[in-house]
Amino acid sequence: MKAIWNGEIIAESDNTIVIEGNHYFPADSLKKEYYSESSTNTVCHWKGTASYYTLEVNGQKNEDAAWYYPETSSMAKSIEGHIAFWKGVEVTN
Repeated sequence: MKAIWNGEIIAESDNTIVIEGNHYFPADSLKKEYYSESSTNTVCHWKGTASYYTLEVNGQKNEDAAWYYPETSSMAKSIEGHIAFWKGVEVTN
Protein backbone atom coordinates (compact mmCIF):
# COMPACT_ATOMS: atom_id res chain seq x y z
CA MET A 1 0.00 0.00 0.00
CA LYS A 2 1.07 3.57 -0.69
CA ALA A 3 -0.05 6.84 0.86
CA ILE A 4 0.26 9.69 -1.67
CA TRP A 5 -0.25 13.40 -1.21
CA ASN A 6 0.62 16.33 -3.45
CA GLY A 7 2.31 14.04 -5.98
CA GLU A 8 4.67 12.27 -3.54
CA ILE A 9 4.62 8.89 -1.85
CA ILE A 10 4.64 9.73 1.87
CA ALA A 11 4.39 6.15 3.19
CA GLU A 12 4.68 2.68 1.68
CA SER A 13 4.19 -0.76 3.24
CA ASP A 14 3.09 -4.32 2.54
CA ASN A 15 1.98 -4.62 6.18
CA THR A 16 -0.85 -2.16 6.78
CA ILE A 17 -3.64 -2.98 9.21
CA VAL A 18 -7.18 -2.05 8.17
CA ILE A 19 -9.56 -0.84 10.89
CA GLU A 20 -12.81 1.01 10.20
CA GLY A 21 -11.82 1.32 6.52
CA ASN A 22 -8.50 3.04 7.27
CA HIS A 23 -5.10 1.57 6.45
CA TYR A 24 -2.73 2.00 9.38
CA PHE A 25 0.90 2.08 8.21
CA PRO A 26 3.84 0.99 10.41
CA ALA A 27 5.89 3.95 11.65
CA ASP A 28 9.00 2.77 9.80
CA SER A 29 7.15 3.02 6.46
CA LEU A 30 6.87 6.83 6.66
CA LYS A 31 9.07 9.16 4.65
CA LYS A 32 9.75 11.24 7.73
CA GLU A 33 10.95 14.33 5.87
CA TYR A 34 7.29 15.10 5.06
CA TYR A 35 5.97 14.96 8.65
CA SER A 36 5.92 17.34 11.59
CA GLU A 37 4.24 16.85 14.96
CA SER A 38 0.95 18.64 15.55
CA SER A 39 -0.44 19.68 18.93
CA THR A 40 -3.87 18.27 18.00
CA ASN A 41 -5.31 15.35 19.95
CA THR A 42 -8.66 13.60 19.67
CA VAL A 43 -10.18 10.74 21.64
CA CYS A 44 -11.75 7.57 20.25
CA HIS A 45 -13.92 5.74 22.76
CA TRP A 46 -12.35 2.36 21.99
CA LYS A 47 -8.87 3.12 20.57
CA GLY A 48 -7.64 5.87 22.89
CA THR A 49 -6.13 9.33 22.36
CA ALA A 50 -4.87 10.09 18.87
CA SER A 51 -1.98 12.40 18.02
CA TYR A 52 -1.52 14.04 14.61
CA TYR A 53 1.09 14.94 12.03
CA THR A 54 1.00 17.83 9.58
CA LEU A 55 2.30 16.99 6.12
CA GLU A 56 4.50 19.32 4.10
CA VAL A 57 5.15 18.26 0.51
CA ASN A 58 6.46 20.41 -2.34
CA GLY A 59 5.86 23.60 -0.38
CA GLN A 60 2.26 22.83 0.59
CA LYS A 61 0.99 21.98 4.09
CA ASN A 62 -1.83 19.63 5.01
CA GLU A 63 -2.61 20.24 8.70
CA ASP A 64 -3.38 17.17 10.83
CA ALA A 65 -3.63 14.89 7.77
CA ALA A 66 -2.14 11.86 9.54
CA TRP A 67 -3.01 10.42 12.92
CA TYR A 68 -1.70 7.72 15.20
CA TYR A 69 -2.22 6.33 18.67
CA PRO A 70 1.03 6.45 20.70
CA GLU A 71 -0.71 4.33 23.34
CA THR A 72 -3.93 2.46 22.65
CA SER A 73 -6.54 0.74 24.73
CA SER A 74 -6.21 -3.03 25.04
CA MET A 75 -8.73 -3.44 22.19
CA ALA A 76 -6.54 -1.59 19.65
CA LYS A 77 -3.00 -2.77 20.48
CA SER A 78 -2.50 -3.98 16.88
CA ILE A 79 -2.38 -0.36 15.62
CA GLU A 80 -0.39 1.21 18.44
CA GLY A 81 2.16 3.53 16.82
CA HIS A 82 0.77 2.96 13.31
CA ILE A 83 -0.27 5.93 11.15
CA ALA A 84 -3.47 6.50 9.14
CA PHE A 85 -4.42 9.30 6.75
CA TRP A 86 -7.27 11.52 5.60
CA LYS A 87 -7.71 15.08 4.23
CA GLY A 88 -6.98 14.24 0.62
CA VAL A 89 -4.23 11.67 1.15
CA GLU A 90 -4.76 8.86 -1.35
CA VAL A 91 -4.16 5.34 -0.09
CA THR A 92 -3.80 2.86 -2.94
CA ASN A 93 -2.11 -0.35 -4.04
